[in-house]
Amino acid sequence: MSASPPSLDAQAAIAALPPRLRPLLEGPVAPTLLRLAAPNILVMLLQAAFTTLDAVFVGWIGSHALAGVSLVFPLVMLMQTMSAGGMGGGVSSAIARALGAGRRADADALVAHAVYIALAMAACFSATMLLAGPAIYRAMGGRGETLASALTYSHVIFAAAAIYWLFNTFASAIRGSGNMAVPAAVMCANALIYIALAPALVLGLGPLPRLGIAGAAAASVIAFSFGVLVLGGYLISGRGLVRLTFPLGRLRGSLLREILRVGAPGSVNTVFTNLTVVMLTGLVGPLGASSLAGYGLGARLEYLQLPLVFGLGTALVTMVGANAGAGLTQRAERVAWVGSAMAGSLTGSLGVFAAIWPRAWLGLFTTDADVIAAGTRYLSTVGPVYVFFGLGLALYFACQGAGDLRWPLLVGLARFLVAVLGGWLAIHVLGGGLAGLCSAITVSFVVYGLGMAAAFRAGAWRRAA
Repeated sequence: MSASPPSLDAQAAIAALPPRLRPLLEGPVAPTLLRLAAPNILVMLLQAAFTTLDAVFVGWIGSHALAGVSLVFPLVMLMQTMSAGGMGGGVSSAIARALGAGRRADADALVAHAVYIALAMAACFSATMLLAGPAIYRAMGGRGETLASALTYSHVIFAAAAIYWLFNTFASAIRGSGNMAVPAAVMCANALIYIALAPALVLGLGPLPRLGIAGAAAASVIAFSFGVLVLGGYLISGRGLVRLTFPLGRLRGSLLREILRVGAPGSVNTVFTNLTVVMLTGLVGPLGASSLAGYGLGARLEYLQLPLVFGLGTALVTMVGANAGAGLTQRAERVAWVGSAMAGSLTGSLGVFAAIWPRAWLGLFTTDADVIAAGTRYLSTVGPVYVFFGLGLALYFACQGAGDLRWPLLVGLARFLVAVLGGWLAIHVLGGGLAGLCSAITVSFVVYGLGMAAAFRAGAWRRAA
């Protein structure tokens, strides 16, 4: 798609913007997108290693601990993806659009409003998981040692929910201003702190106590606490294009709506994404601990793709948002298609590799033959269609930047229904067991990718906006 040159008014508006923002509106699409995304993708690779090593460290304790973390993992990822990609996307999009339109004061005020939202959401997560966690994990199939491990890990993480929400909110605000380097550097430091602390706290190395599965969770909380202090200090210092001031000031409905009109449906979409895994985990639970652990390791590779595409997606939110705010709609669409092609190539390559060599992934966590067999069945069936997951997820981020998520929400609901209802039918009606569940998941990914591409190609987000 070739974009029309900007009008004289648009050119004048672009010239009045801070120099850091102009390449987003004028630079060549693919190189600019890659320049924005590169630090995010690199750090997300490290964060993916962070997530992978979490399971490795827990795997040292035993299969019941690994199964317990498999129960908690979808809910932890729900909190992370909601705070970073759902509501966090709303924060980045609102700030990028405000800066693209030349509204610097509103961009600063949006940071304070984002903090209010983060603290409220964190309180909801902490209260829900600390009070209802046992019932939730039992409903997902947790019993005995598996349930005890899940609760130990869960209580530490969700008691500190505010840490994760503030970290991702601060990082989203900074990214919305076009600065990807600072959040990337801090996330690298987070991962290094975790990698140093987790094995020591799990095993009780040196003077540190042996905390077992709680040690892996405590190391994560400590690492993210460091990140909150650094990112919060950067925003308060005023060295970037947006600033966090104290006191936060009174709430303005118009600015809350700017964040929530993207962040609220984005958060619902992350609920669909993560609730899909939660429900599917509940379907697998009665099939036995080996099937649960094997499915959990396979689904963990699906979650591994979320931070990878998120690295590209945050650049898409900022670049599409800045162009949409400046009225450059055709350029915003072109950015979206280029980014979705990159994301599909990335996830597709990873999925094909996992389908051909599943033991290269599963062997990192366990040597149990039954667990590896279950994980291999998942990866060999679902891996080849990961390309559709990456394509759809990138277009979701593009719609976040454009400021409208109604169509992505509908497509996400369709994926949820196909996966969960299809999985239930496959297990309880057709008697297909884990193999039937994997087939339902495969179809749901295809529906998601093709549905997002069709809606975006038809210009649905422009008509909605």
